[in-house]
Amino acid sequence: MLTAETLKQITDAANVAYGKPLVSFTPALLVPDSYSLKNIESLQEFRSRFRGQLRTESIADFCKYVKEHRAGTSTTSGFVDAERMACNVIFNLGHTEEPGHGDDEALLQLKPTAAFKAMKQIAGEHLGQTKLAEWMEDWHGNLVVIDANGEKMEVADAVQKIRTITITAKAERTSSESNFGTSRSAMDSIEAKHAEKQPAELHFTTVPYEGLAARTFILRISIRTGEQPTLMPRWAMQEQNEEDMAQEFKQVLLNELSEVADLTVGTFAIGK
Repeated sequence: MLTAETLKQITDAANVAYGKPLVSFTPALLVPDSYSLKNIESLQEFRSRFRGQLRTESIADFCKYVKEHRAGTSTTSGFVDAERMACNVIFNLGHTEEPGHGDDEALLQLKPTAAFKAMKQIAGEHLGQTKLAEWMEDWHGNLVVIDANGEKMEVADAVQKIRTITITAKAERTSSESNFGTSRSAMDSIEAKHAEKQPAELHFTTVPYEGLAARTFILRISIRTGEQPTLMPRWAMQEQNEEDMAQEFKQVLLNELSEVADLTVGTFAIGK
C-alpha cells in the first residue's frame, strides 16, 4: 500500500512533468512544495522587460538619459522636489486603468559646487580672525568686499583688516546725589576699533549647482568682541535665495523635459 508521502512525490513528479505553465508576462511555473511560484526569467537569454535605476548629480546627463530612454514608452511621469533640488522620473508608472510596475526610473539629486559648499559652511558660524582671513584668501576670485561705508575694498586689504582687528574697552561712570540718597552706576563696553574701516559685506559670486546660473550671495559680517574676537558672516536673504534657486531648478527641468515627460511638483511613492 502506498504511503501519503509516496503519493505526494508521485503527484509532484507528474505536475513537474506536465509543466503547469502560467499565463503571465514574465515566465513562471508551478513547482512542488505546495505549488510555490518560481520566477525563471534569469534562465532566459533576455529579460522579459527593461527596468533599472539611474542616479546622477548632473542635470545635463539626467535630461539626456530621460530623452533617450523615454523612446518607446507611452507614459513617462516626473516629480520635481524643488526644496531638495531633486527629480524622479518613472518610465513605467502607467496610469489608473493600466498601472505599471514603477521600477524603471531615473533619479537626479543636485550636488552643491565646491565654492557654494564652502560658502554655506561658514554662513552663520562664529569664526576666528585667522580662519575667516584664510577662507577669504582661498576664495578671493569669487569675492567682492564692501566696507561699512558701502565702498569697495581690495580683498587683500580686507584680509589684513580682519587679521588685525583691535579691541578697545570703555568705561562709563554715573553719579547722582540728592537729599534722600546717592546712586552710582557703572557701565563697561567693548568695541572694535575703527569699525567703519572693517569689511562689512562679502559679495560671493558662484554657480551654486551644476546646470544653474551663477548668482551673487551676500554675507554680512558682525564682530563679537571679547578677549578673542570672533566674526560671523550671516547669509543675507538666505530663504529668498534658496527659493529663487529652487524655482530656477524647476524651470530648467520644465524647459528640457516638458515634451517627453509629465512633470509634477512634489514627491511620489509607489503604493504597496
